[in-house]
Amino acid sequence: MVSRIAESLFWIGRHIERSDGTARILDLHLQLLLEDPWTEENLACQSLLHLMGSAAPAGRPLTRRDVLATLAVDRRHPASIAYSVTAARENAGRAREIVPTELWECLNATSARMPRKVAEEKAHDFFGWVRERSALAVGIVESGVSHDEAWKFFTLGRSLEQADMTARLLATRLLATRSLTEASGPSWTTILRSCGAYESCLRTYRGVTSARNAAEFLLLDRLFPRSIVFSISRAEQCLHKMQTRTDRVGVSDRVGVSDRAQRELGRIRSRLEGRPITDILNDLSGQMDAVQEATSTASEAIGDRYFPTSTLPT
Repeated sequence: MVSRIAESLFWIGRHIERSDGTARILDLHLQLLLEDPWTEENLACQSLLHLMGSAAPAGRPLTRRDVLATLAVDRRHPASIAYSVTAARENAGRAREIVPTELWECLNATSARMPRKVAEEKAHDFFGWVRERSALAVGIVESGVSHDEAWKFFTLGRSLEQADMTARLLATRLLATRSLTEASGPSWTTILRSCGAYESCLRTYRGVTSARNAAEFLLLDRLFPRSIVFSISRAEQCLHKMQTRTDRVGVSDRVGVSDRAQRELGRIRSRLEGRPITDILNDLSGQMDAVQEATSTASEAIGDRYFPTSTLPT
């Protein structure tokens, strides 16, 4: 596959998943700010912007309206939903000879319908719409694309972003607690619901949704698609299949892992799987930072190997 096409597919997957994950995180915490009068809005908004990799403007207190303007509809801000949707559409345009027509139409329509402003009382509906459009785009790829190299690059990008976004979502458990009390943070049940994981977790643990069970499910479950271990393992599988296909001497299964991205992902997966869940919970922020760093390093390694001559913006 041409490097330009592979890179576009990789970033289509990442940006679709990023828009979905950002919508889930914002929906969770803006609802929490609305419902909990004891949460300090300025500090919570600053922490949320920092978590999403955005610098908070200095000199004035932040409100929910500022967060919506920056992380939802600002088309020039790399961490915003609108930016991700636009970037996914642009990458699909560069790969029109490979991308299914239905996916192009979905991304094109989503970008065209993206609002310039979202009222606070309409934010929940907006985030639901973003999740629905992301699910539609993913469903088109899963049901209408052969599981060849094109699918692998799309799924690889999506899996890395999914692991990163789940790590950010879990890290939000501590955002509000830094300023006030433990009660001001989102409950584990709320976090499970924001991931669409509540019912699956109930079935897995026979109706018991303790903090330990919820964290274990979202971090380590090998069957739930949004868990960090599942996402990282799926990315590893994509990389292994691509490496095996290009390994002419057939030694990839005999001499360990030679791919830098695979090594990085395998290291963080082993780090999570090899530690008791109580240890991870005691250092949740540090562990989630490590997951984000690993996915970022893996993404850079993938770019170096598969898109070495790229000059296109992502």
